[in-house]
Amino acid sequence: MQIESLKVFCDLAETKSFTITAQINGVTQSAISQQISSLERRLLPRKTGPSRKKWLIERTRRTFRLTREGQTLYQHGKQAIAIYNELQTRLKETREMVSGSIRVATIYSIGLHDLPPCLKRFLKTYPTVNVQVEYRRANQVYEDVMGNAVDLGLVAYPVRVRKLAIYPLRKDPLVVICHPQHPLARQRNLRLETLNKQKLISFEPDIPTRKALDKLLKGHSVEVQHVMEFDNIETVKRAVEIDAGIAIVPQSTVIQEVKQGTLAQVTLQDGEFYRPLAAILRKNKILSAGLKEFLAVLKGEQ
Repeated sequence: MQIESLKVFCDLAETKSFTITAQINGVTQSAISQQISSLERRLLPRKTGPSRKKWLIERTRRTFRLTREGQTLYQHGKQAIAIYNELQTRLKETREMVSGSIRVATIYSIGLHDLPPCLKRFLKTYPTVNVQVEYRRANQVYEDVMGNAVDLGLVAYPVRVRKLAIYPLRKDPLVVICHPQHPLARQRNLRLETLNKQKLISFEPDIPTRKALDKLLKGHSVEVQHVMEFDNIETVKRAVEIDAGIAIVPQSTVIQEVKQGTLAQVTLQDGEFYRPLAAILRKNKILSAGLKEFLAVLKGEQ
Protein backbone atom coordinates (compact mmCIF):
# COMPACT_ATOMS: atom_id res chain seq x y z
CA MET A 1 0.00 0.00 0.00
CA GLN A 2 1.46 3.36 -1.03
CA ILE A 3 1.54 6.21 1.50
CA GLU A 4 0.05 8.52 -1.14
CA SER A 5 -3.11 6.38 -1.37
CA LEU A 6 -3.39 6.35 2.41
CA LYS A 7 -3.09 10.14 2.50
CA VAL A 8 -5.81 10.45 -0.15
CA PHE A 9 -8.12 8.30 1.95
CA CYS A 10 -7.44 10.35 5.11
CA ASP A 11 -7.97 13.62 3.22
CA LEU A 12 -11.30 12.27 1.97
CA ALA A 13 -12.31 11.20 5.46
CA GLU A 14 -11.62 14.73 6.75
CA THR A 15 -13.08 16.80 3.90
CA LYS A 16 -15.97 14.42 3.11
CA SER A 17 -15.68 15.69 -0.46
CA PHE A 18 -14.20 13.99 -3.52
CA THR A 19 -13.92 17.42 -5.18
CA ILE A 20 -11.89 19.04 -2.38
CA THR A 21 -9.75 15.93 -1.96
CA ALA A 22 -8.97 15.97 -5.67
CA GLN A 23 -7.97 19.66 -5.45
CA ILE A 24 -5.75 19.05 -2.42
CA ASN A 25 -3.91 16.22 -4.16
CA GLY A 26 -3.83 17.75 -7.64
CA VAL A 27 -5.66 14.91 -9.36
CA THR A 28 -9.10 14.23 -10.82
CA GLN A 29 -12.12 13.01 -8.86
CA SER A 30 -11.97 9.83 -10.93
CA ALA A 31 -8.41 9.23 -9.74
CA ILE A 32 -9.55 9.61 -6.12
CA SER A 33 -12.32 7.04 -6.65
CA GLN A 34 -9.85 4.64 -8.26
CA GLN A 35 -7.41 4.93 -5.36
CA ILE A 36 -10.15 4.29 -2.80
CA SER A 37 -11.33 1.24 -4.76
CA SER A 38 -7.75 0.00 -4.94
CA LEU A 39 -7.41 0.31 -1.16
CA GLU A 40 -10.62 -1.66 -0.68
CA ARG A 41 -9.42 -4.45 -2.97
CA ARG A 42 -6.11 -4.71 -1.15
CA LEU A 43 -7.30 -4.32 2.43
CA LEU A 44 -10.77 -5.88 2.22
CA PRO A 45 -10.50 -8.72 -0.29
CA ARG A 46 -13.68 -10.54 -1.23
CA LYS A 47 -13.93 -13.84 0.58
CA THR A 48 -15.26 -17.02 -0.99
CA GLY A 49 -18.80 -17.89 -0.06
CA PRO A 50 -22.00 -15.86 0.37
CA SER A 51 -20.52 -13.09 2.56
CA ARG A 52 -20.87 -9.60 1.10
CA LYS A 53 -17.87 -7.49 0.21
CA LYS A 54 -16.98 -4.85 2.79
CA TRP A 55 -16.24 -1.20 2.03
CA LEU A 56 -14.30 1.67 3.58
CA ILE A 57 -17.00 4.24 2.79
CA GLU A 58 -20.76 3.83 2.78
CA ARG A 59 -21.95 4.51 -0.77
CA THR A 60 -24.98 6.79 -0.51
CA ARG A 61 -25.76 10.02 -2.31
CA ARG A 62 -27.10 11.92 0.70
CA THR A 63 -24.48 11.20 3.34
CA PHE A 64 -20.78 10.54 3.59
CA ARG A 65 -19.85 8.11 6.33
CA LEU A 66 -16.93 5.81 7.02
CA THR A 67 -17.65 2.16 7.73
CA ARG A 68 -16.17 0.51 10.81
CA GLU A 69 -13.27 -0.65 8.65
CA GLY A 70 -12.88 2.86 7.28
CA GLN A 71 -12.76 4.38 10.77
CA THR A 72 -10.04 1.92 11.76
CA LEU A 73 -8.00 2.69 8.67
CA TYR A 74 -8.40 6.44 9.19
CA GLN A 75 -7.32 6.39 12.84
CA HIS A 76 -4.21 4.29 12.22
CA GLY A 77 -3.59 5.83 8.81
CA LYS A 78 -3.28 9.32 10.32
CA GLN A 79 -0.64 8.01 12.70
CA ALA A 80 1.26 6.38 9.84
CA ILE A 81 1.12 9.58 7.76
CA ALA A 82 2.24 11.67 10.73
CA ILE A 83 5.23 9.38 11.27
CA TYR A 84 6.04 9.49 7.54
CA ASN A 85 5.80 13.31 7.44
CA GLU A 86 7.93 13.59 10.56
CA LEU A 87 10.52 11.33 8.93
CA GLN A 88 10.57 13.49 5.81
CA THR A 89 10.89 16.65 7.90
CA ARG A 90 13.78 15.24 9.92
CA LEU A 91 15.59 14.11 6.77
CA LYS A 92 15.18 17.55 5.19
CA GLU A 93 16.35 19.30 8.35
CA THR A 94 19.36 16.98 8.45
CA ARG A 95 20.24 18.13 4.93
CA GLU A 96 19.65 21.74 6.11
CA MET A 97 17.03 22.23 3.43
CA VAL A 98 13.68 23.96 3.80
CA SER A 99 11.46 22.97 0.90
CA GLY A 100 8.02 21.63 0.03
CA SER A 101 4.67 23.40 -0.24
CA ILE A 102 2.65 25.59 2.13
CA ARG A 103 -1.05 26.10 1.48
CA VAL A 104 -2.44 29.36 2.89
CA ALA A 105 -6.02 30.65 3.05
CA THR A 106 -6.37 34.34 3.92
CA ILE A 107 -9.01 37.01 4.14
CA TYR A 108 -8.67 39.65 1.42
CA SER A 109 -7.32 42.54 3.49
CA ILE A 110 -4.49 40.50 5.02
CA GLY A 111 -3.71 38.80 1.71
CA LEU A 112 -3.50 42.07 -0.19
CA HIS A 113 -1.73 44.28 2.36
CA ASP A 114 -0.07 42.37 5.22
CA LEU A 115 0.99 39.11 3.57
CA PRO A 116 2.99 40.34 0.49
CA PRO A 117 5.99 41.82 2.38
CA CYS A 118 6.16 38.73 4.62
CA LEU A 119 5.93 36.44 1.61
CA LYS A 120 8.65 38.36 -0.22
CA ARG A 121 10.97 38.14 2.79
CA PHE A 122 10.28 34.43 3.28
CA LEU A 123 10.79 33.44 -0.37
CA LYS A 124 14.01 35.42 -0.55
CA THR A 125 15.41 33.20 2.20
CA TYR A 126 13.68 29.95 1.17
CA PRO A 127 13.18 30.08 -2.63
CA THR A 128 12.60 26.32 -2.88
CA VAL A 129 9.34 26.51 -0.88
CA ASN A 130 6.14 26.75 -2.93
CA VAL A 131 3.60 28.96 -1.13
CA GLN A 132 0.05 28.68 -2.48
CA VAL A 133 -2.30 31.50 -1.41
CA GLU A 134 -6.09 31.45 -1.65
CA TYR A 135 -8.30 34.47 -0.88
CA ARG A 136 -11.39 33.53 1.13
CA ARG A 137 -14.09 34.96 3.39
CA ALA A 138 -13.36 34.55 7.10
CA ASN A 139 -15.76 31.64 7.68
CA GLN A 140 -14.30 29.81 4.68
CA VAL A 141 -10.76 30.22 6.05
CA TYR A 142 -11.81 28.42 9.25
CA GLU A 143 -13.50 25.68 7.23
CA ASP A 144 -10.45 25.20 5.01
CA VAL A 145 -8.11 24.88 7.98
CA MET A 146 -10.37 22.48 9.89
CA GLY A 147 -10.94 20.42 6.75
CA ASN A 148 -7.19 20.23 6.11
CA ALA A 149 -7.65 21.85 2.69
CA VAL A 150 -4.89 24.30 3.68
CA ASP A 151 -2.00 24.26 6.15
CA LEU A 152 -2.53 27.69 7.62
CA GLY A 153 -5.20 30.41 7.74
CA LEU A 154 -4.84 34.17 8.21
CA VAL A 155 -7.74 35.98 9.88
CA ALA A 156 -8.67 39.08 11.86
CA TYR A 157 -10.38 38.96 15.26
CA PRO A 158 -9.58 35.22 15.67
CA VAL A 159 -12.32 33.05 17.15
CA ARG A 160 -11.40 30.21 19.49
CA VAL A 161 -12.37 26.85 18.01
CA ARG A 162 -11.70 23.57 19.80
CA LYS A 163 -9.86 22.00 16.86
CA LEU A 164 -7.71 25.04 16.06
CA ALA A 165 -4.59 26.64 17.49
CA ILE A 166 -4.27 30.44 17.32
CA TYR A 167 -0.93 32.19 16.72
CA PRO A 168 -1.31 35.96 17.39
CA LEU A 169 0.57 38.07 14.85
CA ARG A 170 0.11 41.79 15.41
CA LYS A 171 -2.41 44.54 16.13
CA ASP A 172 -3.39 46.79 13.23
CA PRO A 173 -4.60 50.28 14.30
CA LEU A 174 -8.06 51.33 13.10
CA VAL A 175 -8.48 54.75 11.52
CA VAL A 176 -11.29 56.79 10.01
CA ILE A 177 -11.03 57.45 6.28
CA CYS A 178 -12.98 59.96 4.23
CA HIS A 179 -12.87 61.93 0.99
CA PRO A 180 -10.15 64.65 1.06
CA GLN A 181 -12.90 67.32 0.80
CA HIS A 182 -15.02 65.84 3.58
CA PRO A 183 -15.37 68.09 6.70
CA LEU A 184 -13.72 65.45 8.89
CA ALA A 185 -10.61 65.55 6.68
CA ARG A 186 -9.63 68.88 8.30
CA GLN A 187 -9.08 67.17 11.65
CA ARG A 188 -5.91 65.35 12.62
CA ASN A 189 -7.75 63.24 15.17
CA LEU A 190 -11.25 62.96 16.58
CA ARG A 191 -13.31 61.30 19.26
CA LEU A 192 -15.44 58.32 18.32
CA GLU A 193 -18.58 60.22 19.35
CA THR A 194 -17.93 62.61 16.45
CA LEU A 195 -19.07 59.86 14.07
CA ASN A 196 -22.63 59.93 15.45
CA LYS A 197 -25.20 60.15 12.60
CA GLN A 198 -22.45 59.95 9.96
CA LYS A 199 -22.92 57.97 6.73
CA LEU A 200 -20.76 54.88 7.11
CA ILE A 201 -19.44 52.58 4.39
CA SER A 202 -19.40 49.22 6.15
CA PHE A 203 -18.40 45.61 5.80
CA GLU A 204 -21.18 43.06 5.51
CA PRO A 205 -22.76 42.12 8.89
CA ASP A 206 -21.24 38.60 9.06
CA ILE A 207 -17.64 39.77 8.63
CA PRO A 208 -15.64 39.76 11.92
CA THR A 209 -14.36 43.33 11.49
CA ARG A 210 -17.94 44.58 11.05
CA LYS A 211 -19.07 42.72 14.17
CA ALA A 212 -16.21 44.23 16.16
CA LEU A 213 -16.95 47.75 14.88
CA ASP A 214 -20.67 47.41 15.66
CA LYS A 215 -19.76 46.43 19.22
CA LEU A 216 -17.31 49.32 19.46
CA LEU A 217 -19.81 51.92 18.26
CA LYS A 218 -22.58 50.58 20.48
CA GLY A 219 -20.26 50.71 23.49
CA HIS A 220 -19.73 54.41 22.87
CA SER A 221 -23.44 55.07 22.16
CA VAL A 222 -22.65 56.05 18.58
CA GLU A 223 -25.35 55.55 15.94
CA VAL A 224 -24.33 55.66 12.28
CA GLN A 225 -26.11 55.25 8.95
CA HIS A 226 -24.86 52.14 7.16
CA VAL A 227 -25.34 53.46 3.62
CA MET A 228 -23.35 50.70 1.85
CA GLU A 229 -22.09 47.26 2.84
CA PHE A 230 -19.33 45.29 1.11
CA ASP A 231 -17.46 42.05 1.65
CA ASN A 232 -13.93 43.35 1.05
CA ILE A 233 -11.75 46.32 1.93
CA GLU A 234 -10.99 47.37 -1.65
CA THR A 235 -14.64 48.08 -2.48
CA VAL A 236 -15.09 49.94 0.82
CA LYS A 237 -12.20 52.24 -0.11
CA ARG A 238 -13.54 52.87 -3.60
CA ALA A 239 -16.91 53.93 -2.14
CA VAL A 240 -15.21 56.38 0.24
CA GLU A 241 -13.15 57.79 -2.63
CA ILE A 242 -16.35 58.87 -4.40
CA ASP A 243 -17.51 60.53 -1.16
CA ALA A 244 -20.40 58.11 -0.56
CA GLY A 245 -19.56 58.12 3.14
CA ILE A 246 -16.77 57.56 5.64
CA ALA A 247 -15.36 54.27 6.92
CA ILE A 248 -13.38 52.76 9.80
CA VAL A 249 -10.63 50.53 8.43
CA PRO A 250 -7.26 49.02 9.36
CA GLN A 251 -4.52 51.59 8.84
CA SER A 252 -2.31 49.19 6.88
CA THR A 253 -4.93 48.91 4.13
CA VAL A 254 -4.97 52.61 3.19
CA ILE A 255 -1.28 53.56 3.22
CA GLN A 256 -1.10 53.88 -0.57
CA GLU A 257 -4.34 55.86 -0.98
CA VAL A 258 -3.40 58.33 1.81
CA LYS A 259 0.02 58.81 0.24
CA GLN A 260 -1.53 59.47 -3.16
CA GLY A 261 -4.11 61.87 -1.68
CA THR A 262 -7.22 59.97 -2.83
CA LEU A 263 -8.23 59.36 0.80
CA ALA A 264 -7.81 61.31 4.03
CA GLN A 265 -6.97 59.50 7.25
CA VAL A 266 -8.07 60.65 10.72
CA THR A 267 -6.84 59.09 13.98
CA LEU A 268 -9.25 58.07 16.74
CA GLN A 269 -8.04 59.68 19.94
CA ASP A 270 -10.13 58.35 22.85
CA GLY A 271 -8.74 54.85 23.23
CA GLU A 272 -6.72 52.06 21.64
CA PHE A 273 -8.63 50.90 18.59
CA TYR A 274 -7.02 48.10 16.64
CA ARG A 275 -7.72 44.92 14.69
CA PRO A 276 -5.88 41.81 15.98
CA LEU A 277 -4.44 39.55 13.28
CA ALA A 278 -3.67 35.86 13.74
CA ALA A 279 -2.64 32.67 12.01
CA ILE A 280 -4.77 29.59 12.67
CA LEU A 281 -3.72 25.96 12.31
CA ARG A 282 -5.18 22.59 13.22
CA LYS A 283 -4.23 21.55 16.72
CA ASN A 284 -1.57 18.85 16.96
CA LYS A 285 -0.55 19.53 13.37
CA ILE A 286 3.02 18.46 12.68
CA LEU A 287 4.77 21.56 11.41
CA SER A 288 7.19 21.10 8.56
CA ALA A 289 10.44 23.03 8.66
CA GLY A 290 9.06 25.38 6.00
CA LEU A 291 5.84 26.03 7.90
CA LYS A 292 7.77 26.76 11.10
CA GLU A 293 9.92 29.31 9.29
CA PHE A 294 6.91 30.85 7.56
CA LEU A 295 5.16 31.32 10.91
CA ALA A 296 8.29 32.92 12.32
CA VAL A 297 8.31 35.44 9.45
CA LEU A 298 4.61 36.20 9.93
CA LYS A 299 5.20 36.80 13.63
CA GLY A 300 8.11 39.13 12.89
CA GLU A 301 10.68 36.84 14.47
CA GLN A 302 12.81 36.85 11.29
